[in-house]
Amino acid sequence: MKIIICGAGQVGWQIARHLSGERNDVTVVDSNAELIRRATDTLDVQGIAGFASYPDVLDRAGARDAEMIIAATHSDEVNMVTCQVAHSVFGINRKIARLRSQSYLDAIYSDLYRRDHMPIDVVISPEKEVATAALQRLSAPAAFDTEIFMDGQAQLLGISIDSDCPVVNTPLRQLTDLFSTLRAVVVGVRRDGTLFAPEAKDQLFVGDDCYVFSHHDDIARTMEIFGKQTTKQERVVLVGGGNVGLTVAQHLEAGPLRVRTKMIEKNRKCAERAAEGLERTIVLNGDGLDAALLAEAGISRADAMLAVTDDDKTNMLSCVRAKAEGCPYVIALINDPTLVPLMTHLGIDAYINPRATTVSSILRHIRHGRVRAVYSIGDAEAEVIEAEVLSTSPLAGKKVSEIDFPEGVLIGMLRKEGKVIRPLGNTRIDEGDVVALFALAEDVPRVEQLLQVSIDFF
Repeated sequence: MKIIICGAGQVGWQIARHLSGERNDVTVVDSNAELIRRATDTLDVQGIAGFASYPDVLDRAGARDAEMIIAATHSDEVNMVTCQVAHSVFGINRKIARLRSQSYLDAIYSDLYRRDHMPIDVVISPEKEVATAALQRLSAPAAFDTEIFMDGQAQLLGISIDSDCPVVNTPLRQLTDLFSTLRAVVVGVRRDGTLFAPEAKDQLFVGDDCYVFSHHDDIARTMEIFGKQTTKQERVVLVGGGNVGLTVAQHLEAGPLRVRTKMIEKNRKCAERAAEGLERTIVLNGDGLDAALLAEAGISRADAMLAVTDDDKTNMLSCVRAKAEGCPYVIALINDPTLVPLMTHLGIDAYINPRATTVSSILRHIRHGRVRAVYSIGDAEAEVIEAEVLSTSPLAGKKVSEIDFPEGVLIGMLRKEGKVIRPLGNTRIDEGDVVALFALAEDVPRVEQLLQVSIDFF
C-alpha cells in the first residue's frame, strides 16, 4: 500500500516506523528538512521536505497514486487543508487528520467533515485519546497500564509483580488449574527490559511487568490473585487545566461515582476557562509544585493525583511531591519516552504516553481486515489487535491448537455469540467471532495475514 504521512514529529515518525516495517510504500513529508533526514536515515521510507498542504509537494510525494494520507503535522489548519488538497486534486481515497482544537471537534460542527465539505474520513483528537487513557488508568489504580477491549467486556492490565504476589514462581499452566473459573490470560511479560510472549511453562518472577487480559467481571479477582488491591477513587486532584485536564474533570463530574475533584492550573486564563466549564470541580490558580497549594487541594486525603500539564518535568515532580505528602496513587503525563525508565525510581505509579495513545488510534484505522481496536505497548514493542474473524480468514473454522501462531503471538480473549471467554486449546474460532491478539512488533505482519481478507479493505 502506498501511504503519505505528513508530519515527521514523534507521532508521524512512529506511524512511519510501524507501516514501513510492514512493507508498505511510505513517504514522509515535513517542512523541517532535519526531521526528514532523521526519518530517511532510520526508517525504510522516502522523504520530501516541504509544506504538506502545497499541491506540488504532495505531487512530488506521489499523491497521484497514493491510497492513503495521514495528516499529523502540528497545525490543525495544515492538516485540514492537506486532506482537502489530497481529495480535490489527487483523489486519494482514505484521509486521516489529527486535530487538536476543541472548536474543530465540537459535535455540533461534525457536519463539516462530509466529503462534499471538508473531506476527512477519520479525525483523531490526541487530547480526547489521552483523556480516555487517563480515565482508564484511574479505573484500575493498581495497574501501571490498562486498555479496554470487546466493547468494555474485556480489559488489558499491566501488572508489576512484587514479592507479595501469590502466584510468583508459579508456571503459567498451573494458573488454569488453580483458578479454573478465572477468565484471565497472561499475554506478555517484560523482564530485564525485554518484552516477550510467555509459554505455558514460564514462571513470573519478582520484578517482572506482565500484561494480563481479563474479563471485565473478573478484574477485581485478577488483581487480587496478582497481589494487588482495588480501591475506589473518591477524591482526585488534577494538576493541569488544559484540554486534557478539563476533559478528564468533565467525565469525572458526569460519571456515576460522583468523584470529588480539585484542579490546579498555573495559567490564570486557563484556570478561569476550566472553572466556567465545570460545575462541581474546585479550580485553584497556582503552581502544582507548590506544597502549600497541594495541601489546600487536600493532597494528603486524595485517593489519586493526575498530572497532565504540557511539561513532563512538572508532571513528574508534581507526582513526587504528591507522594511525599501522602497521596497513594499518582499518574504522570509523559511525552518523552526516554523519561519512562525513571518512573519506578521516582515512585510514580503509572504514566500516559500521548504519542502511544495517538499512534494506537491511528493504527486502528489502518489495519487490514475488520480491525476494531489497536493498542501499542511500550515504545512500539508490541500491539494488541482486536478484530472480527471473517469467512476468508485463515483462523475461521479452526481450533486454537490448530493455528500456526508465531512465537510472539498469543490470544488474549475471544467473543463468541456475544459472550467473552478465555480461549483454550480446543476452542474453535468461527466466522463472526471477535479475537484479541497480543503480538510482538516483528510478528504484526503475520497477524495481519491471519486477519486480513482477500478483497475487503476499509
